[in-house]
Amino acid sequence: MPVPLAERYRDRLPLSASTPIVSLGEGSTPLLPAPRLSAQLDAEVWLKWEGANPTGSFKDRGMTVAISLALEQGALGVVCASTGNTAASAAAYAARAGLPALLVQPAGAVALGKLVQARAVGARVLEVNGSFDDALAKALEVAASGTHTLVNSLNPHRIEGQKTAAFELVEELGAAPDVLALPYGGGGNTRAYARGFEEAGAGMPRLVAAQSSERRTTFASAIRIATPAHRTEAEEALARSGGGPVSVTDSEILAAWRLLAKDEGVFCEPACAAPVAALLRERPEPGSRVVCVVTGHGLKDPDAARRLFVTLEAAA
Repeated sequence: MPVPLAERYRDRLPLSASTPIVSLGEGSTPLLPAPRLSAQLDAEVWLKWEGANPTGSFKDRGMTVAISLALEQGALGVVCASTGNTAASAAAYAARAGLPALLVQPAGAVALGKLVQARAVGARVLEVNGSFDDALAKALEVAASGTHTLVNSLNPHRIEGQKTAAFELVEELGAAPDVLALPYGGGGNTRAYARGFEEAGAGMPRLVAAQSSERRTTFASAIRIATPAHRTEAEEALARSGGGPVSVTDSEILAAWRLLAKDEGVFCEPACAAPVAALLRERPEPGSRVVCVVTGHGLKDPDAARRLFVTLEAAA
């Protein structure tokens, strides 16, 4: 059995020797070569396949740490706001820990696959009329009452867990890549990777954080976040790395999503294709080593996949 992520990196995480580790086998995700994308970009491109985590997204890395510490600290339950992946992960890890989970979601804005995951493991789902920001405000209100521990990425333990992906990349490649491209969303993962590379002492890659130019309405629901919670810290990290945010259209995300599936055999949720679209727009230096973080499995959002196929067939 693989060593749980929190056990593997316990000395680099805010865990004590007595912290009870709540694990579903997260981390140690595949790093896949992308030969056709490499040829197209004239670079050495790798895909960090985070859809291979237990609930199908990178959120599990942070959730194992956040839920383990919540359990150790005597939490009565956990709460989060989510566009889907955080909710699915929080629900699963809370169930593993024997804690109730309350998930606050924008009404009608969460992909079916993610909602089903959360309900299947017994979480209570509260829908609010409005945006992710409205859902987060409600989750913060619940957490402030003292009945639930917040496990959104505003909980610093989430960022600590997510930084482990950078450790894995350095171990697998023998050094940091030249470029790391990932979805922007709330900015927490950008912040986490920067922290991980800095702590690994292997140098900082140029970070490229991709976001839809239609941020408030994009079909890529995982990055439909109008006000990124970690914008300041993420953009400071981007600047330190010599990189920056890149805005791409939904049409570019669709083309990149299809490319990953058809040319590389990787079926991801639409948001994961945003960094590929960014690389295709702002091409890396020829011969550079590039890692693209593919943050979630395509089965997370089957309705979006169905609509995208209809769009592609109509255009053919």
